[in-house]
Amino acid sequence: MKLYNIKDNSETINFAGAVRQGLGRGQGLFFPESLNPLPNVDALLELPLVPRSVAILQHLIGDEIPESTLAAMVERAFTFPAPLVKVDDHTYALELFHGPTLAFKDFGGRFMAQCLATLSDDGKITILTATSGDTGAAVAHAFYGLPNIEVVILYPEGKISPLQEKLFTTLGGNIRTFAVQGDFDACQALVKQAFDDEELKAAVGLNSANSINISRLVAQVCYYFEAVAELPAEQRHKAVIAVPSGNFGNLTAGLIAKALGLPVKRFVAATNANDTVPRYLESGNWDPHATVATLSNAMDVSRPNNWPRVEELCRVKGWKLSDIASGALNDEQTKDALKRLFAQGYLCEPHGAIAWELLNKERGKDEVGIFLCTAHPAKFKESVDEILGQDIPLPGPLAKHGAMESLSEVIPADFAALKAKMMK
Repeated sequence: MKLYNIKDNSETINFAGAVRQGLGRGQGLFFPESLNPLPNVDALLELPLVPRSVAILQHLIGDEIPESTLAAMVERAFTFPAPLVKVDDHTYALELFHGPTLAFKDFGGRFMAQCLATLSDDGKITILTATSGDTGAAVAHAFYGLPNIEVVILYPEGKISPLQEKLFTTLGGNIRTFAVQGDFDACQALVKQAFDDEELKAAVGLNSANSINISRLVAQVCYYFEAVAELPAEQRHKAVIAVPSGNFGNLTAGLIAKALGLPVKRFVAATNANDTVPRYLESGNWDPHATVATLSNAMDVSRPNNWPRVEELCRVKGWKLSDIASGALNDEQTKDALKRLFAQGYLCEPHGAIAWELLNKERGKDEVGIFLCTAHPAKFKESVDEILGQDIPLPGPLAKHGAMESLSEVIPADFAALKAKMMK
């Protein structure tokens, strides 16, 4: 697999190098030089998740990783299902929260861990990542206890749910966590500054597990194929997929799946009050506002890191950005959507409810809708219980870590303070 830096096309790299390096020069994202369609999509859709995913990833990555090795990596990473649950005759929920940390980030986090374990040159690696909620837990659990790898997780203090926080701040060992006195965009800015600091990069072997890392992105492509595969065959060419969108890695993966030949009619980018992208698609003016805290905190991102990949993909494929439908809900609209979805018999959480509501607005009468459920409702127990008047039981992982003590440190949104901590 050959990739190039979107900001500096002269910088090219193979898959292993992109996995180890994370970001390119000038904080540029790596993008595949070619995205050739799969020759046998219909046949692949008849396969189970793991063998189909091996074929998709082999097609993307090429011969850098032997097929038998790749198959073992996928089998170790994708140990849980992604069921498509029927909500009504024309609408389905793709449940991506059946992994160990109850969120869609388990797919990308666990595959990235397998990639680094396989492709590492045995030098020290420090994974630095920012999280608005679910990435932290997925990365922490995927890398916990792996030799020669330290993980540093930044998250906005007081701006993620308590149970989300406990899932990754209670592990200790090779997992270090810092509550940053700022919003998620401040956390992302610190990560970018770290990658521009050559002294720090060399000293700790810096890498990133955000969706800026290509290994996480290609893993996420696989569950879009799973979604369509689980549809009745006669509905597969009518699919419209709504994606809860914060940093826009999830939508990027869906668009890559479409570029590979997955029969998706179009995508809906669903956001909350942090609506930089919907406003941009409507006006053509990129105008990020200050990030605001919402019920759907994993989408509280005003400067989405992966958006340049969306634009690059559309440019390469000759697609119009305007073909991506989009919309945003405020918290009151989110609450209303959650209640109405629950009244239909489906228990969801704020992110999925936003995707469901905007899917309903965009789906045509002859189309079939899929909305992505990116986290277990219990990860947002406080707000979901209050909105729905329920008492959601805690799944095992949440009950276990919720009772443990947080080991996190609070730091200012200051790169010098972060660097000092990481150089210790």
